[in-house]
Amino acid sequence: MGKSRYNIRHYPGFLWITVLCLVLLYAPLIVVMAYSFNDSLSITQWGGFSLRWYHDLFTGVESAKFKRAAVNSLFIALTAGVISTALATAAAIAMVRGGSFRGKTLSFGMISIPILVPEIVTAVAMLIFFTSIGLKLGYLSIVIAHIVFCIPFAYLPISARLQGIESAFEEAAQDLYAGRWQAFRYVLMPILMPGILSGFLLAFIISLDDFIITNFVKGAGMETLPTAIFGAVKQGIKPNIMALSTLLLLFSVFIVTLSYRLGRTNAKNSTH
Repeated sequence: MGKSRYNIRHYPGFLWITVLCLVLLYAPLIVVMAYSFNDSLSITQWGGFSLRWYHDLFTGVESAKFKRAAVNSLFIALTAGVISTALATAAAIAMVRGGSFRGKTLSFGMISIPILVPEIVTAVAMLIFFTSIGLKLGYLSIVIAHIVFCIPFAYLPISARLQGIESAFEEAAQDLYAGRWQAFRYVLMPILMPGILSGFLLAFIISLDDFIITNFVKGAGMETLPTAIFGAVKQGIKPNIMALSTLLLLFSVFIVTLSYRLGRTNAKNSTH
């Protein structure tokens, strides 16, 4: 009786509100994906099913620009993902395994700030900082900005996984004459690795899809896929942009799904 009282399916109107929210969220994405297969030059009139715009994306006039932007995005996302994950892992170990120390609450707040603060504020702050220290805007400035922004996203799954690992494993290894580094390398790291991979994938996709921060700190002549799409849209929406957006969306969904599956694996392993 108590369970059914708080079951959301028993609230009148909740289903329709849920359906409305889902339609508002996903209907535009479905329209973009559908019209990426449109044979017509028009983005509003259906001219039949075709893969011409996907072919144009790889062989057309703008293909070289999009390929450079894709390579830039992948390298930046990989670099920012690896470094932010390494820093997030160190932060998670310090916060979870470090016990109580002065400034722990403040440290957690500092880690969480990039998530809490609006992205536009972070972008402006990064631009002012890079300008004040005389750093040339380009690849390096984007990587640094993405590392700062991605650390909390990588920290969350790593910290959650670490909290589910009992310290008894490391203590048992040290009782068997393993040093701290050996206990960390051979005991803690293998158990923690699914959380680290999940954090890396999340940081990777956040960096790959970022537009606001990248647009502020990229400098002239440097483009990533989101900024290249934005620049092309300003000249008018073309069907090849819909094809590119669809591929980026599907790749993002794949990475997020993979990260989610790793997170589910972490949760199942923690219960056993």
